[in-house]
Parts: sequence; C-alpha cells; structure tokens
Amino acid sequence: MVKRVGIEGVGAYVPQRVLTNKDLEKMVDTTDEWITTRTGIKERRIAEDWQASSDLAFEAAKMALERAKIEPEDLDLIIVCGVTFDYPFPATACILQDKLGARKAGAMDIEAGCTGFIYSLSVAYGYVATGVYENVLVVGSDVLSKVTDWQDRSSCILFGDAAGAAVVSTYKGQGELLHFYLRSDGSRVDDLLIPAGGSRNPASHKTVEERLHYMKLNGPEVFRLAVRVIEDAVLSVLEKANLSKEEISLFIPHQANIRIINTAARNLGIPEEKFFVNVQRYGNTSAASIPLALYEALEEGRIKSGDYVMLVGFGAGLTWGAYLIRW
Repeated sequence: MVKRVGIEGVGAYVPQRVLTNKDLEKMVDTTDEWITTRTGIKERRIAEDWQASSDLAFEAAKMALERAKIEPEDLDLIIVCGVTFDYPFPATACILQDKLGARKAGAMDIEAGCTGFIYSLSVAYGYVATGVYENVLVVGSDVLSKVTDWQDRSSCILFGDAAGAAVVSTYKGQGELLHFYLRSDGSRVDDLLIPAGGSRNPASHKTVEERLHYMKLNGPEVFRLAVRVIEDAVLSVLEKANLSKEEISLFIPHQANIRIINTAARNLGIPEEKFFVNVQRYGNTSAASIPLALYEALEEGRIKSGDYVMLVGFGAGLTWGAYLIRW
C-alpha cells in the first residue's frame, strides 16, 4: 500500500556577506537601475572562501532536522542537489552525512540544475511512499559565486549562494506531497552550462585561459524557454490534481528573474501576488532557490494549514518541473 508522504521540517541558510548592485557598479560596467529593471535583483549573498556547498547544506539541514524534531541518526537517506558540488566525486551528500553524524543514512547527489529540489523531492517521495525508508533529508545547496565569471557583466549580476533543506517523512499532518511533473530537453544543453571540467573538456591551460570553467548563459533563449516551461509544468500538475488555478493559494517558483516570474504569471492568468518572490534579496541560487523561498514563505505566514502550494522550477539541462503540496 502506498503511504502518504509529507514535509516535516524546512530549513535554510544564506552566507553573511551581502553583495549589492552598488557593489557591482564598482566591479563591472553596470548600474543598480539596469540590474533592478531587468532582473528585480537588488542584492545577493556570497559564500566565504572556505565555504563549500556541503558547509551551506549542513546549516540548512540542521535547521530542517530541528524543526522536524528528528535526530541525524533517524535519517535513512540524504539527497543533495545542486550544480556546485564540493568535488567531482565523491558525492557531497556523503560529506554532509559525515558532518551531520547520520550514521545509518545512505547518501547521493542529484544534478538537475535549478529544478534539482523538485526532482529530489520526487525521489524522496518514492522511497517513503513505498515504505522503503521513513525519513529522507533533501537539501538544495549551491555556491554559484565560485563558478560565476565576474568579468561578464550580463551574467555576474544574477547569481548568489544559499542552501535550503526539507525532511520528507511519512505524513503526519502537514506538507503532504501530492502530484509532481518532471520534464527535460537535452537539446538545449548549450544554453546554460559550464563547458569545461568534465570528461568532454578536461581541465587544461587552454580551458582555463578561455574561462571555460565558468557558467555560460544564453540569457534571451533561457528567458523564452523558462516562461514556456513554467506554464507547461503548472498546467500539467493542475490537470493531474483535477484542480483549478484559483484553488492554489501560493506558487513558489525558481527565483531566477522577476520578469520571468511576472511574464509566466500573466500568461497563466494568475495574479502576480500569488507568486512568492524573494529574488530581490538573493538572486538566482540554483537548487537552493525553491527550498529557500519555501522556508521564507512559511516564516512569513504566507502558507496556512490546508493551503495548496505549488513549487515550480526550470534549469540547466534543460530541466523543468512542478510539485503540488497540501499544507
């Protein structure tokens, strides 16, 4: 028998250092007005030199475990999603498992770009719903500042660092995971990628000199695709759930760009105020974006018992998806 599954605790962490648009004016040829008008971003958080993805993940995970009222020893599985893992291998989830002291937990990483948290929730759901595991920790963590080309004025304004976490367990009365939708289009790989550092283009003097170890973004094309796939994901999940747009209390989208969010809202015929937005404070934090926004929405009282909440994301791959939760 398939069990009901819920989110028992949510946590988040952002580094202390704040990088404002005014700070960026001193680094590249840009202005606060130009950045704000085109992205909605006013500032972002930047990790310290010593902070890796697992360090941010650890802080968010501790909070999520505390709020779920479970100990690390109670975890059966740890999933970390992101694009800036500590190392090519081993899995950052293994490093987090050791930091937490989760002695009984398996550990694995999932890479699905900025959609990673939705993909990872779907995996956690499967383990818990089938009774294989009782408690799964899902963490989205990224330090994009370390793969951002700070000489590229068009992309360096967009990204920041953060982590968000959720404990997924047998349903106990809140955050029930209901329906999800996952899609991908690998033909769009070149629109958002780090060209070097993998087996396709191993590190060399040439790849370093050509700055190929930094993110490369085809902004206009990603914008067009993002608006289309957000609409696809939202409508597909609504159809699965047999719900109307009006029955969703809050949409929590990936925080990439305010214009993407607002354009998608208009195309869907959904009031912009039903979309939770914190991109102005953190920029695009990749796999951390959605769980960080979920955490803040809960903290601000934007989600109440019985509310339908929809997470929706898109990212490198190209990947996209949505998850419907009844709180």
